[in-house]
Amino acid sequence: MSDLRFATAALGLLALAGCSILDPFPTVPLPLSAGQTAPTGQRVAICYNTATTNLAEVERLGQQECPANTVAELTDTDYHVQVCPLLIPGRATFLCRPKK
Repeated sequence: MSDLRFATAALGLLALAGCSILDPFPTVPLPLSAGQTAPTGQRVAICYNTATTNLAEVERLGQQECPANTVAELTDTDYHVQVCPLLIPGRATFLCRPKK
């Protein structure tokens, strides 16, 4: 009987987690390439699923991660599952540039 309770509880937790499993979230930005000079400004990144999240939403989330009085400028996109999970493989990297 305890196995059934455990299975029921596990399924319940998975169902709750499943509600947000594909939601985009902040992560570490793509590392700079060897010899590439560091740009001026903070770099931020968002993990997202290309099938469930449109680019406008990713840009909005990137802007939220940037400091006030800056604009998030998309600089790169990659698909490395070492950083973003398999179901959310896209990573958009932004540079926070000062507003003009």
